[in-house]
Amino acid sequence: MSTTIGITIGDICGVGPEITVRALNEMSETDRANTKIYGNLPTLEAARDALGISLDLTPFVVDLPVEGAPLPWGHLSPVAGDAAFRFIERAVRDAEAGKIGCIVTAPINKEALNLAGHHYDGHTGMLRTLTGSAAAYMLLASERLKVIHVSTHVSLQEAIRRATTERVLATIRAGNAHLKRIGYDAPRIAVAGINPHCGENGLFGTEDDDQIGPAVVAARSEGIDVHGPISADTVFHRAYTGSFDLVVAQYHDQGHIPIKLVAFDTAVNVSVDLPIDRTSVDHGTAFDIAGKGIANHGNMNSAIAYARKLVSGRPGKG
Repeated sequence: MSTTIGITIGDICGVGPEITVRALNEMSETDRANTKIYGNLPTLEAARDALGISLDLTPFVVDLPVEGAPLPWGHLSPVAGDAAFRFIERAVRDAEAGKIGCIVTAPINKEALNLAGHHYDGHTGMLRTLTGSAAAYMLLASERLKVIHVSTHVSLQEAIRRATTERVLATIRAGNAHLKRIGYDAPRIAVAGINPHCGENGLFGTEDDDQIGPAVVAARSEGIDVHGPISADTVFHRAYTGSFDLVVAQYHDQGHIPIKLVAFDTAVNVSVDLPIDRTSVDHGTAFDIAGKGIANHGNMNSAIAYARKLVSGRPGKG
């Protein structure tokens, strides 16, 4: 596996270019030599100027043209949406060819992406399509809490429909395999219930008994150390205080809210079960502060560090 990571700069009207340039500027010479940036050079140079940095970006940039670049900061643009797609597509092809070992993605704007004709619900769906994968799962990783999602960018009503025994079991398996890869010998996994109090024996719904419980039983029969369903109002606290290494969340907000409460600036978004590796910041494009040179790049640093662990072959638990 290549030890080079590839950073896609996301929506060029957002903070992605700035946090990418700032992270690159702070890297050691060795790390910088093992980094490629997939983006637009004039945009990145504009971000560099906004930050007051003098680093020559040319050697590190896979420069893809964007008409009119640099575009105005902080504006919704289909041109930017199309550019974000092209940056990712090029990085995926290079990852498939073994030129880079992991993709790190800066934030995209889903509305801009769709205005450009690229109809995806986000990075994970796009990467699944670009790689021809049958499935991909979103895992949010922080030091004390890790969460993998059965579903993400769908309505709550659709999320309940998607919480089938087969899908929950597949999510448990994917999370277990990823934790083993990053150094956990026997991951302790908890599965969150979908209804209040896991349905209270059918009083508040039967999905936990009929759909989620059987997935847990099946996973345990495969030797996975998994428990549940456990009421969502307690399971994340139990994991955060050390009882579990990973929580399977049934839908987007169920998993995102606790992670963003305890690790808003440090949590890393990891795509699991794809044929390529990808990590990401866990925040948006922040149009309101784009181009002002004040965006916090700590989350980008965390995503880069996780990516380097994945390509090193010695990830550990950090």
